[in-house]
Formats: sequence, C-alpha cells, structure tokens
Amino acid sequence: MATPDARKPSWINYWGWGSGDMLGAGAQAVITGWLAYFFITFCGLSPVETGLILGLPRLLEAITCPLIGYISDNLRHTWIGRKVGRRKIFLLLTIPLLPSFALIFVSGQTFTYYLVTFIFFEFVYTMFLIPWETLAAEMTKDYKEKAKFAGARMLIAQSSAILASYLPTLIINNFGGKDSSNTFLIMAAIFGGLFSLVVVLVVLFTWERPYTEDEKLIQPEAMDWGKAAMIPVNMFRDLFSTLKLKAFRQHLSLYLGGYISQDIFNTAFPLFVATVMVGSTLVISQAMTMMYFAQLISVMIAIRVIIKTGPTAAYRMAITFVGAALLLFLGFYLVKPAGFAAGVEGLHGNIFNAAGSGFNPTVLFWLFLPIILAGLGRGTLNFVPWGVYNYLPDVDEAVTGQRREGIFAGVMTFVRKIAQSGAILLTTTLLGLGGFVSGGKGQVVQQTPQAIHTLVLIMVGGPILVMVTGMIISWKFRLNAKTHEVLVHEVERLRAGATEAETPESKAIVEDLTGWKYERLWGRGEKARPSVTSDQIPDIN
Repeated sequence: MATPDARKPSWINYWGWGSGDMLGAGAQAVITGWLAYFFITFCGLSPVETGLILGLPRLLEAITCPLIGYISDNLRHTWIGRKVGRRKIFLLLTIPLLPSFALIFVSGQTFTYYLVTFIFFEFVYTMFLIPWETLAAEMTKDYKEKAKFAGARMLIAQSSAILASYLPTLIINNFGGKDSSNTFLIMAAIFGGLFSLVVVLVVLFTWERPYTEDEKLIQPEAMDWGKAAMIPVNMFRDLFSTLKLKAFRQHLSLYLGGYISQDIFNTAFPLFVATVMVGSTLVISQAMTMMYFAQLISVMIAIRVIIKTGPTAAYRMAITFVGAALLLFLGFYLVKPAGFAAGVEGLHGNIFNAAGSGFNPTVLFWLFLPIILAGLGRGTLNFVPWGVYNYLPDVDEAVTGQRREGIFAGVMTFVRKIAQSGAILLTTTLLGLGGFVSGGKGQVVQQTPQAIHTLVLIMVGGPILVMVTGMIISWKFRLNAKTHEVLVHEVERLRAGATEAETPESKAIVEDLTGWKYERLWGRGEKARPSVTSDQIPDIN
C-alpha cells in the first residue's frame, strides 16, 4: 500500500485543532464546576435529582459514543466521506446546535425540562467530540508532533476552564445580581456562541488522514442497509476488541484514576466552599479561577516532562500534589482556623486582596495553598491521558493492520461518560443520604454537622482512593517516546511484510505494549494471548 507524503502541521494547525477543547473542556468545566451548584442552590432540586440529571445522559451515551465513532470510521469510502470528510461532516452539523447550551441554565423549570435539555446538549457535544478527537492522530504519526497537539489542546482546555470559573465574577461585577441565577444564564449564552466559533476554526485548520494510492482506486460505496443493520453488532465487537490491547487497558486505568477523582471533587468543591469555608458564588468563582490558572501552568510543565521522560513520572507527581491539597482541605475542616471567616468577609468579595492591600496570612494559607496545589496536580492529570491517547491507534495498528482512531475516541468517551455518570450519581446520592439539603433562589442552607461531615469525607476520600489505584497501575505502563519510536518502526516493517521483529529488544517492547505475541500481529491472530510481562523488557522510561 503506497503511503502519501506526510503533511507537516504548523502552529496554526496545532492551535486550530486545539481550539476545539474550548468546547471539549469548556463545556465540561461549566457542567462539572457549576451545574450541580446551580441546580441545588438556584433551582431547588435535591442532590439525588441533580445526580440523575447529570448521570442519566451519560448512560444513554453508552450507545451514541461508540456509534458515532464507528460510523465516522466507516464513512471513509462513501461519497460524503470523500467530498466532505468522515469526521468533518459531524463537526459541521453541530455548529448551529451548540448555542442550545444556554437552555440548560434557565432557572425555575422542572426536573423533566433540565433532563431533556441536558440530554440534547450532551448528544450534540458527543457528535463533535469523538470525530474531533481523532483528527490529531490522523494529522501526524510523529511522537513530538502528537505531544504538541495534545499540549495545545490542554492549554486551550485550561484557558476555557479559567473562563468558565471567572465569568461569574465578571458578570456579577458588571451586571450586578450577586448570587443570581441570571449570572449562569449569561455565562452559558456566551459559551454557546464561543462553541460554534471554535468548531468553525477546527474545520478550517485541520485535515483528515490522506488517502493512499490504493484507497483512491476504491469506488465510493452506496448505502447498504444490510450493513447498516449490523452496525450495533460490529460496533460492540470493535469496542471490546480495543480492550485486548494491554497499553489501552493500562491507559484507561490512568485515565479514570485522574478524571473520576476530579468528577468527585468538582461536584463537591463548590458546596464545600459555600458551607465549610463560608463562601458565595463570587468566592467560589474566584477560588476556581485560581485553581484553573495553576492547572494552566501545570500543563505547560507537563508537556515538557512527557516529551522528555514519558507520562508516568508526570502522573505520579500530579497525584502527589492533588493528594496534598485534599489533606489540607481536610485539615481546614478539622482545625476550623480562627479568624478565617472574618478574614474572607473583610476582603469584600475579592479574595485576591488577601495577597495585597488586605493581606491576611490565614486566608492565604488555608484558601490559596490547597487550591494552588490542587490546580498544579489537576492540570497534569488532565493532560497525561489525552497526551497518551494520540499514540494508541499506532499500538492498535500493529495488532490489526487497521487505523481505527474513531473507535478509540468512541471507547474513550464512552468509558469516560459511564465513569463520570457513576461518579456524579454516587457523589450526589451519598450527599443526599448524608442529610445535605437543597436551597433555592441562591440561598445557602445551613447544613447539619452530619451533612457537612459526609461532604468532606466524599470530597477528600473519594479522589484519593481512585488516584491511588491509578498510581499503582502506572508502574507497569511503558508507552513513552522511546518505546513509541520502536513501535512505529515495527509497524512500518509489518506493513512491508515482515514476520519477525528486527531485534529481540524491539520484539519485547512491541509485545509488551500490545499484549500479543509478535507472530500474531498485523491481523494474523484471532485471539490475544499473554506475551511478556513488563519485567521482561528493557527499562527505558
């Protein structure tokens, strides 16, 4: 199969593709950072109702996520795939629908209204996210270029999170209405417009994997309804086939360890600030802004660390930072530092004065230090899984001889949504069982000691538990710059017809990453069988 000349991405391609995470991460920053707080504080919904709204759409996406990935992969040799693009057709469809994001933040509606509007937006969001995520893996095979794509994405993601956290402060300062539901409606309307704009940028500054000379000879296919009826069967077959890859299974563990910990924290943190640290929407907004700024700095550092040493060292460092922050929050709850509430009150709605004219060491230590530590860890936890993701289709190609970026994006999003659904449902259900009650019209309700104890236990204990699990698995994860270079070289040899590895070392590396015996690679084996353990390959982390 003739391979077309590689097209080299430039800075505009890195940032054009990366701008998509203004939607990818920006929407999630608003949803995970504010939506539970909005529903409980302004809409009078109970924690359990809030959890159902945030969790049920994720369960429905057990079908839509892999389905979109599967259809996107299989549009390549159709008329629309050739003329418009198998990925870009989905992106174009979302542009006029994304402003619907604002509908979720209309206060005073029913449980059914919020559930339906959230399901609709999540479907549109997924229709963008999965095809978009595949594009970086299609635009380059180079390890460093893929790291730059992931880095641009994460920098945009953290910038959008800063915007999501600080917009309420800007809106309150310019339009008034402290602790008003209109603050969130205005914020969502601004984001809805930005979402459509960044999708246009992605369409303009990205490309899909070019056709080989052999593929150009394939005639576009007409719609085959028999094949269409088999999509669910084929989709789940391909979905489960990704789990046969050892590196992908390990990657999912790291991914979930980092992201589920943040789902739990994001749901509980605004409530923790409001009830334990004596805050308001304004204080919560500024605290989250500070955390996201720290995340932005963390991503900048993580990009260099991952290019130089690989993802696992960065991942462990990130968990250490987040764990330290959570223990400090626990210490605040146990110590109840004297003068903290009065110190925050004396800052007159601007916590940043604690480091300036209203210098207050108590507020600086107990509010700034844990939040900055959390941000430094969370930025890297966000970056590592998506920095690694771009290399996984290369591992899969060694096994199957196929490029299945869409399937992997679908599985990643599917697993993420299911895990997020479970984390949010469990968090809000435990809060409800612990006696946490909702407010209404922006009023923070005085919670019982039992409810606050439950909130603190969930916010601190939950993330630490899942992060430790991810850290344990990280010791066996061997995908980095050096092993990826060996893998890509072996894939090129397999494509040329090789049946044996170039060296015993390269054979051990490829078998460890794939979990398959070398002689069964490139579609030559039907079933995965154990190959080598991590202890049998050279340690080149």
